[in-house]
Amino acid sequence: MNKLKVDGMHCQNCVKAVTEAVSALPGAKGVEVSLEKGEVTWEAMAVSIDKVIEAIEDIGFDAQECKCCCSK
Repeated sequence: MNKLKVDGMHCQNCVKAVTEAVSALPGAKGVEVSLEKGEVTWEAMAVSIDKVIEAIEDIGFDAQECKCCCSK
């Protein structure tokens, strides 16, 4: 499972936008977005994490890799 922190989400419309942006990437599976945790998780896919970050940032949110122990 991959995880990114997402800053700037404030409501369920934000969650929907991030979910749709990541789900639109080739091979995306199991995309889940948590407003409460401010993160997006997904199963491995054939796209770099940089492309996921780019897709999220293109819709106006900040995204970065989770550097805590939960990302391992």
